[in-house]
Amino acid sequence: MLIFPNAKINLGLQITEKLSNGYHAINSCLYPIPLKDALEFVPAKKKTAFNSSGSSIPSDGKDNLVIRAYKLLKKDFHLPELNIHLHKNIPTGAGLGGGSSDAAFMLKALSDYYQLFLDDSFLESYAAQLGSDCPFFIQNKPALASGTGTELEPCNVNLSGYHLVLIHPGLHISTKEAYAGTTPKEPEHQLKEILEKADISTWRETLVNDFEESIFKKQPILAEIKAELYEQGAIYAAMSGSGSSLFGIYKEQPPIIKAFSQKFFYRTMSL
Repeated sequence: MLIFPNAKINLGLQITEKLSNGYHAINSCLYPIPLKDALEFVPAKKKTAFNSSGSSIPSDGKDNLVIRAYKLLKKDFHLPELNIHLHKNIPTGAGLGGGSSDAAFMLKALSDYYQLFLDDSFLESYAAQLGSDCPFFIQNKPALASGTGTELEPCNVNLSGYHLVLIHPGLHISTKEAYAGTTPKEPEHQLKEILEKADISTWRETLVNDFEESIFKKQPILAEIKAELYEQGAIYAAMSGSGSSLFGIYKEQPPIIKAFSQKFFYRTMSL
């Protein structure tokens, strides 16, 4: 079976509280975009095996999230041994949710292919065991994420017809480092109100990613990229998640920013 897990961007990211367990409470809108990996599995003659191609996948010594998703379902259901291949096109560690998407799509594909008949609520509960962004990719629709990122509700925001420029300069920013530079606070503007009721032309003043202030000071190239996106006509530009990808949203087909397109991961796409 061949599937194509897609990436996401964050429209705003508010860090509202540090919890007693060390995690942080956030508000953010997760929005799917058409940048995709390719993931295939077929029955194996021997033991389950995983391999990958495309962009390199950093290892923390643990199984890849795709394998972890497979093993999670295999504990509860009779699944055969598989040969699994992942072609990485979504940059890793970029704030785009690529690994989370791969895992969530694996859960959905296994349920469909092997007729496990798991509805979205069950799949989301499995996905939450794999990572905070994973449940979002089960329904894969714009959603407001709160709590530690796993509490989801639909978000009525539609960017169809707009164009996106996505730039990843290859910098790795650890989640721990990103949160260390922030101070949780009550947001000045409510995210749901901004996204569902305000015109996109007002987002530049009101839709904020709280990670940017501290991270931009440490990595000034990110501030330069964001400024150039606006210089080239973006209606709204921001960092996705804790970075280091940045995106610009354009009403018309955007120009190529040569200074960055020749140096970094650079994609344009229609939403």
